[in-house]
Amino acid sequence: MLTYIILGLLAICVALALGGTRIINQVDRGIVFRFGRALPELRQPGLTLLVPVVDRLKKVNIQIVTLPVPTQEGITRDNVSVRVDAVVYFRVQDPMKAAIYVQNYLFAVEQVAQTSLRSIIGKSELDDLLSNREELNRGLALMIDSPALGWGIHLDRVEIKDVQLPENMKRSMSRQAEAERERRARVITADGEFRAAQKLSDAAAIMHETPGALQLRLLQTVVEVAAEKSSTLVMPFPVELLRFFDRAGPSGGGGKEGAESESAARETSPADLPSPIGTPELSSADDLRRALRPRSPVDQADA
Repeated sequence: MLTYIILGLLAICVALALGGTRIINQVDRGIVFRFGRALPELRQPGLTLLVPVVDRLKKVNIQIVTLPVPTQEGITRDNVSVRVDAVVYFRVQDPMKAAIYVQNYLFAVEQVAQTSLRSIIGKSELDDLLSNREELNRGLALMIDSPALGWGIHLDRVEIKDVQLPENMKRSMSRQAEAERERRARVITADGEFRAAQKLSDAAAIMHETPGALQLRLLQTVVEVAAEKSSTLVMPFPVELLRFFDRAGPSGGGGKEGAESESAARETSPADLPSPIGTPELSSADDLRRALRPRSPVDQADA
């Protein structure tokens, strides 16, 4: 009978010992409550022993938590309705505070993130939400980190993920961007024309000082146009050149007489020279057209 009693006592002791043994994972820290009071020391990962029936163990995860903030709708400072969502990265730095000072630190951080995000939307303008997110992220992190420090929470990072705009605002921004690009294109075109006009003005000044440059430019243009065989080129023929041909004809003579005639022609003004093609003085546009019209053989015989 005594043997059975001893065996029963041993079985009870083994059961109590097994009931007071706990295993703490590497990602957790253990807090022991004895008679409802938290012991100051934390239980580290591994095997830990508790007093059966007296102690109660609570595990706190110290991994980084990725908490998505639900989409919040608000009105910016410039009266634009937007929908913004974010994500918060944090971890438990002091497991004792996280287990004692706040009932559910995950829910608490989520609520603080939502209210802080709404506050940031109301204080910011639309351009800041779209292009200046780094500063907004820092402001949002500061607003969340202030109460989280008292809960033993360390905030690693806060990011605004997406900003959703109304359709009419998207169309307005598209028109604004298109107008801005067209303005830049017109400014660039006007600047190019201004520089081209300056270069042309400089070239004109050089040609004015050296008339031969203008003739060379004319000949170069003729060469470029003549490259196209299907083109017809009409060039003005100076009257002075016809007068030169008239003076250099058979009636002008050669040798000394030709030289004397050339000297006399050089001293004579263009107004005193006879008509270069042997026509009478032209007094009207009709006379000019009749003089330039080709003559038939009959008219030449009458002449």
